[in-house]
Amino acid sequence: MDNRFSKQYRLLKTEDFSSVFALRKQRQTTFLQVLYSRSNPLGHPRLGLVVGKKTAKRANKRNYMKRVIREWFRCHKADMPAQDFIVRVKRRFERADAPEIRRQLAQLLLKKP
Repeated sequence: MDNRFSKQYRLLKTEDFSSVFALRKQRQTTFLQVLYSRSNPLGHPRLGLVVGKKTAKRANKRNYMKRVIREWFRCHKADMPAQDFIVRVKRRFERADAPEIRRQLAQLLLKKP
């Protein structure tokens, strides 16, 4: 099994993000908001991340949040439906909150929309 987070699993282009934002299908929890598309023709999930400066001013804090989400996605992508997902961080989280973030990601991304 391929556990890497290669380019084929990322939303990279503006059009990819725009198509998911246009559908406006979403779920949210305390820390996270997930926007998702209908199934994509690629046969595997793709992930896009949005962590704004309002959430955390320092880049190292934003990068940590993205790293936690990417790592969870990398380990669980085989169990996810073939859809495009955008995860937006609503509230800043620290290391102590990481287990809760992983639980929320499982709740938001693993169930069928």
